[in-house]
Amino acid sequence: MKLGFGFYRHQLDRDHMRFARQCGATHAVVHLVDYFRGGGAANAAGDQPTGTKTEGWGVAGGTDDLWTVEELREIKSVLAEEGLEWAAIENFDPGHWHDVLLDGPKKAEQLETVKTLIRRVGEAGIPMIGYNFSLAGVSSRVHSDQVRGKATVLGLDGPNETPVPRGMVWNMVYDADAPEGVMPPCTHEELWERLEDFLRAVLPVAEEAGVSLAAHPDDPPLPTLRGTPRLVYQPWMYDRLLDIESGPHNRLELCLGTVAEMSEGDVYETVERYAARDRIGYIHFRNVKGKVPRYRETFVDDGDIDMRRVLRILKRHDFQGVLIPDHTPQMTCPAPWHAGMAYAMGWMRAAMDEMEDGA
Repeated sequence: MKLGFGFYRHQLDRDHMRFARQCGATHAVVHLVDYFRGGGAANAAGDQPTGTKTEGWGVAGGTDDLWTVEELREIKSVLAEEGLEWAAIENFDPGHWHDVLLDGPKKAEQLETVKTLIRRVGEAGIPMIGYNFSLAGVSSRVHSDQVRGKATVLGLDGPNETPVPRGMVWNMVYDADAPEGVMPPCTHEELWERLEDFLRAVLPVAEEAGVSLAAHPDDPPLPTLRGTPRLVYQPWMYDRLLDIESGPHNRLELCLGTVAEMSEGDVYETVERYAARDRIGYIHFRNVKGKVPRYRETFVDDGDIDMRRVLRILKRHDFQGVLIPDHTPQMTCPAPWHAGMAYAMGWMRAAMDEMEDGA
């Protein structure tokens, strides 16, 4: 097992890389999407969108330069100079594939764009892309201090069913000039058909490029959110996704917190099931208290999940992938984000070393 660190686009500088390395990270998972571009900066602390075109995570697009082979190699080189191996890219930009998600008129064109991006990622020597095939994206989260020491965390106090406006998908605005109205309706089965179209189109290219695609479960894991269907909101629903294409490049981005939030199933059985089948690409090592429709994220050592038990399962199945804390509680000090990440990374490093020592 390898300890990784997740970088947002604005954190791709040497100071953040050195901080990650100082925390013990050896690998990097990088978000190239700029979630806070064009009016989304106020949401950098995790504020959830309210359903208007001017709110959410930001304006999609504007990241094409970061998907050229030259730019990818440059980022990879800087990471390597700071002692970090680039393990995965997390998420496609909605500006690249909004009509793949929506089954819109540019779907065929955007599938070709995604294929091009995958080829470039493979050419740059990056082995994996995580993705979240979702219409509403991560939505309805709230801030809370209902955890140890009143740290600031994210949670859920019931779903937000405000319809998604036209021109927005996955919490990002892809068309600021879209006509008034809301996203056209879609059934669960239609969304699964869109995912199948996507995977059948791009997985052969990914296999040829040496790139795995790793699917994140729906967060929050509810059957519907903002009037849109969700795909993987119970653990066993991953099976249907994996059955679309059985090859080794169709994998899971396993978020422990999201799985634990699900109303049914068992997080340990889920880890056991997919680790035994060698289908886990990388892991979001995040802990929570509670389940949908109400839960709180917690410190890594203070939630409902026995994280050491998870590590023992992974070790038993010789999991050799990357674990990242994803995001963490923000601590009461002059550097809340840094302190929260350092705490999680330190705990993970110690626990992983303990597992390797056979404890």
